[in-house]
Amino acid sequence: MKNIMRLEDAKLKLSLPEALGVLAILLLIIATGIIHYGLDPHIPIIAAILFLFVYGKVKKLPFSIMESAIVKGAVSGMGAIYIFFFIGMLISIWMASGTIPTIMYYGFDWISGESFYAVTFLVTSLLGLCIGSSLTTSATIGVAFIGMAAAMDLSLAITAGAIISGAFLGDKMSPLSDTTNLASETVGVSLFEHIKNMLWTTLPGFIITLVIFFFLSPDINIARIEEIEVMSRTLKMETNISIWSLLPFIIVLGMALKKISAIPTLSAGIVSAAIIAFLQTPGFTVPKLADILFSGFVLDSGMEQLDSILSRGGIESMMFSISLVLLALAMGGLLFELGIIPSILSSIQDSLTSVSKLIAATVFTGISTNFLVGEQYLSVLLPGKAFQQKYDDLGLHPKTLARVLEDSGTVVNPLVPWGVCGVFLTKVLDVPTLEYAPFAFFCLLCPLLSLISGFTKIGIHYNK
Repeated sequence: MKNIMRLEDAKLKLSLPEALGVLAILLLIIATGIIHYGLDPHIPIIAAILFLFVYGKVKKLPFSIMESAIVKGAVSGMGAIYIFFFIGMLISIWMASGTIPTIMYYGFDWISGESFYAVTFLVTSLLGLCIGSSLTTSATIGVAFIGMAAAMDLSLAITAGAIISGAFLGDKMSPLSDTTNLASETVGVSLFEHIKNMLWTTLPGFIITLVIFFFLSPDINIARIEEIEVMSRTLKMETNISIWSLLPFIIVLGMALKKISAIPTLSAGIVSAAIIAFLQTPGFTVPKLADILFSGFVLDSGMEQLDSILSRGGIESMMFSISLVLLALAMGGLLFELGIIPSILSSIQDSLTSVSKLIAATVFTGISTNFLVGEQYLSVLLPGKAFQQKYDDLGLHPKTLARVLEDSGTVVNPLVPWGVCGVFLTKVLDVPTLEYAPFAFFCLLCPLLSLISGFTKIGIHYNK
C-alpha cells in the first residue's frame, strides 16, 4: 500500500505552468460543485476525473493507461475501506448492546457542561494516545460525546472539532499509530526519537487548543440540566445500560494496546457486543443481529432527540463514504499518472535553498497531497521521499523532516471533505467536514506551528 504510487511512475513530463494550469482547472471544478452549488463531493470529483481523461487523451495517453491509474489509486485505500465496513458494524452493535448508551449515561453524571469541550478534547487525546487510532477513537468515545452534546444542546460542530483535535493529537503521538510509524520509517529515524521531537509543535498546539476549548465551553442552565435528566431516564428504560455493556469497549482498548491489528480488534468488539446484546435483550435473534449490522441500529423510544442520536451505524451507512473515497483516490491516481503532481514537485526542487523554504515546501506539499489525493499515507510518503535528499543537503537531521510530515500530513486529512478521514468522520459523527473544520484547532495549528519552527529555527535539529 505504501508504494502504490511513486513519482517516477508518471507517464507524462509536464512543464510547471502546464501542470499548475491543469491543477487550477481541477480545483475550480471541485470547488464550484461543492462550495457554489452545495453538491455532495461525488459528482464534482467525477467531473474532475472526466476532465483529466479528456486532458490525458489530448496528450495522446491511451485510455487503458488512465484506467489502470484509476485502479492503482483506488487500491491505495483498500485497507481503509475494509476498516470502514467493520466500524459501521461496530457502531450499530455497540448501540444495540448498550455500549455507547452506557458511556453516555455515566458521562452525563461526571462530565461538567461548563468545561465540556475541553474535557472532550482531553479524553479523546488520551484514548487516541492509548490505542493509536484516530478513526477508532472518533467512532467509539467520539460518538458518545456527540450524543451528550446533542442532549445538552451544545454545538455539534465544536464538539466534533474537539473530538477530532484530540483523536488526531493522540494518533500523532502514539507509538501504536500507523502514521507515526510510517513517518519514522520513511526518513529512517527511530520511533521514540521521532515522537519526542514532535513535542516541539505538539505541546504548544495542545496547550493552545485546550485553552480555546475551555473558553468556548458554555454554561449549562437549569432547564438544560432537566432535559439531560429526562434523557438519562429514557436511556435507562429504552437501552441496555449496564457495566457489562462496557466490556466490548474494554476489549477493543486492550487489544489496541497490545498492537493487534485493526480488523481483528474491531471484530472482537463486534462479537463481544453481539453476545451481550443476545444476553441482555429479550427476543434478540440472529436475523435481527444481521439487520442491525447491515442497516444500522434504530431506536424507537418516542423521544425524538434521543432516537436521532442513537439510530445509526451499519455497513449500509458507510457506502456514501466508501464510494467517495474510491472516487477521490481514483482522481489521485490520475494526477500521478498524468505527471501533474510529479512535475510540480520536481520543478520546485532547485529553489529550496534555505531551511525555511524547505520546511514551507514540505508543509504545503503535505497539505496539497491531502487535498488532491485525499489519502493520509501518501501525504506522508510523497513529500518524505521527494524532499529527503534536500534535508540531507542542508544538514538537517531526518527527525526534523519526520515531524514536518506529521504536522502537515497526518493531521490535515480530516479537514478535507473528500479525504479518507474527512469522509469517514463526517459520516460517523454526522457533522459535515466544512462545519467542524474551523473548530479542529489542533489540526489547524500543527502546519502553522511547523512553519513558525522553520522560520524561527526553534526545534530544528542538524546532523552532527
